Order: sequence, then C-alpha cells, then structure tokens
Amino acid sequence: MNQAKRQTKKVMIGIVGGLVLLVGIVAIPYPGPGWLIVFSGLAILSTEFAWAKRILHYSRGKYDAWQAWLARQKGWVRALFWTLTATVVVATLWLLNGYGFINQILGLGWDWVESPLPIPGK
Repeated sequence: MNQAKRQTKKVMIGIVGGLVLLVGIVAIPYPGPGWLIVFSGLAILSTEFAWAKRILHYSRGKYDAWQAWLARQKGWVRALFWTLTATVVVATLWLLNGYGFINQILGLGWDWVESPLPIPGK
C-alpha cells in the first residue's frame, strides 16, 4: 500500500474509532452496552495506534477488576451503586430535556418536567 493510502486509512480509522469511543463514553452511565462501545472504539483505534492498544488492555483489566470488586460487595453497596447510576441517568435526561420532549409529544402540559437549562429555539 502506498504512503497516501496508508495515511488515509490511518486518518479514517482515527475518525471512526474516535467517534465510536466518544459515543461509548457518553453511553457509559445509561442502560445498555456503554462499555462495550468504548472497548469497540478502542479496538478500532488499536488497529492503527499502539497507544490505543495499551489503553484497551489496561481499561479492560480495570473494568474486569471493578466488576469483580462490585460482585464481592454487600447488597447495600451494589444497591447504592445502581441507585447513583440511575440518578445520573434521570438527571441527565432531565437536563437535556428528554422528559420535556416526551411531555411535548404527548401534550401532557407538565411544565415541571421541562429542563431548567435554556433550550435553543424556545
């Protein structure tokens, strides 16, 4: 492969892997595969970048250690963790006006579910 094609491939992998990684980071606190998306983004990046391969192996090890630690904890610790996670999800959906959007679609008229942040176009 010539130099220009190699460089183009590296840039494209950097862009795609970076976008996947960014989506994964945003998705971490939400129900679903947030960490899987993060690891996928790092795996894409690691095909061209050595630093991404190091971060991927390091972060997977830390993730596994975290999961093992959480599994060893008492029920109240796990419940507290999941309660805090749910609080982050509910708060960010509220701040990003997710509930206000549903309120508007369903025509509920519940002003208290609207985000306190200024919304462009309103």
